[in-house]
Amino acid sequence: MHVLLVEDDAVLADGLTRLLQGHGMVVDVVGSGTQADQLLQRAEVAVVVLDIGLPGIDGFEVVRRLRARGSNVPVLLLTARDAIEDRVRGLELGADDYLVKPFATPELVARIKALARRNTPKPVSLSLGRLTLDTYTKRARIDERVIDLSVREWAVLEYLLQHGARVVSKQQIIDAILPWGEDLTLNAVEVYISRLRLKIADAGISIRTIRGFGYMLEQHP
Repeated sequence: MHVLLVEDDAVLADGLTRLLQGHGMVVDVVGSGTQADQLLQRAEVAVVVLDIGLPGIDGFEVVRRLRARGSNVPVLLLTARDAIEDRVRGLELGADDYLVKPFATPELVARIKALARRNTPKPVSLSLGRLTLDTYTKRARIDERVIDLSVREWAVLEYLLQHGARVVSKQQIIDAILPWGEDLTLNAVEVYISRLRLKIADAGISIRTIRGFGYMLEQHP
């Protein structure tokens, strides 16, 4: 995930960059509204994390220009201003969300991921081997047989299929499938994986454990 961080406080920007990189994000950092506006005219990013109080043009003007160009890239405002008027103004200009400083870093990460998911078009169906997931009707099938999945079993299986042959960790699964405010343990992920292995046993695929790293889907010859 490619994130643009616009923050003129160098210490805060460095800390947030390390945090986001630790969650697997690619981060570009600029310290002024003018630099952000110029970069957004030529580069594509998944989410913009934007301070309001900036040198040059402020965050409000960055959002206004971005939307005027027809861009729908998600924008998360960071601000020390807790006045309702500032929040309303930012949202009316086209920002998607905001956090008031100081904020909890896990909430920042969760909100960024939520905005990125919301803006990512999803395929109508995902398939591997004899397994097909219809993401519109939320039906899972092996050939023509419907598989009964719980909401979280569906979410875990969908995430694995979205990543194909790539290895994903338990924490990545948790971060991807849970909305902010809910909780899920690493052991619970193991339980869902175990259940899914039984339910897709005859689909011509399997969930392989890569010890120390996570899980991946494999198709059988």
